[in-house]
Parts: sequence; C-alpha cells; structure tokens
Amino acid sequence: MHLAEFNIGTLKYDWEDPRVADFLNNLDRVYALAERSAGFVWSLSDDKMEEAQLDPEGPLGGNPRTASTLSVWENAASLEHFVFNTLHKTFYDRKNEWYDETEQGWGGHRLVMWWVPEGHRPDFAEAVERLNYLIAHGDKEHAFGWAHLKDAELWKSKRCGEAA
Repeated sequence: MHLAEFNIGTLKYDWEDPRVADFLNNLDRVYALAERSAGFVWSLSDDKMEEAQLDPEGPLGGNPRTASTLSVWENAASLEHFVFNTLHKTFYDRKNEWYDETEQGWGGHRLVMWWVPEGHRPDFAEAVERLNYLIAHGDKEHAFGWAHLKDAELWKSKRCGEAA
C-alpha cells in the first residue's frame, strides 16, 4: 500500500496579491523538490488541480482562493521527511501569512491521509470524501492525520501550529 495525502487551504488574498507572491513564486520549486524526494510516487498536475479548485460544481466548491495538493507517497516516513525536513518546512512555517483560518470551511482540518493500493491515483472527489470522513469521525483507518501514524514522530516536534 502507498500513502495518499490531500491538503487544502483558503488563501487570505487573491493569487495575484503581492502578499501571496512569495508563496506563489516558490510553488514550482517546492513541487520539484517533492518530485525528486525519496518515496514520492505521484501528484495531481497543476492544470488538473486548478481545474478542480475552480469548478463551482466540483467537490472543492470553486473558491478561487483555494490552494491544495493531492499526492501519493511510498510510505509515511517519506512524506514526513519531505514535509518537515526539507525546504517545504520553510513555507509550512509561514502558512499563517497566507492561509485564512476563518474561511477554512473544513472544520479546521487542512490535511487528510489514507492508504491506497499501489498504482491507484486518487481524485479530488475521493480526497474530499476522506477529509469529510475525518472531520465527522476522527482518525480511523479510512482517513487520518499524523497522530494516527504510529511511526510518525517529526510532526510532533516540528509542526508550527495545532492545525496540521
């Protein structure tokens, strides 16, 4: 089995706003780092992601300030290393500059993970279903956060806030 992850947030400002520029200008850099990271398997392309985020009839609701990623990793250790031990952490630590907690719309949750068979590529409908399940039921095998992963430790000491 591989580990799927979906994270989502609502930006405080429009994508063209200069206050979001540092975030926007480094997305390709962070995505490229993810793709080169040990254990990375797949992520939804930028075009497909933007299409899903902007679709008013889609599972994300069409909010133009939505920022999300959907990816698959070989295991939790690989994802945890990427999130907390690479350049990604620099931007993760700054998330409160860019993301609006009051417009979250996901019960304060930004991340959901779940196990998928090797070769499976989840879509946004599946990701949102897993996120909604996590919100309704808490950490279960069907959908979970870092605390559910017994071997995951970095998130405990390296997270920058409670909404991880």
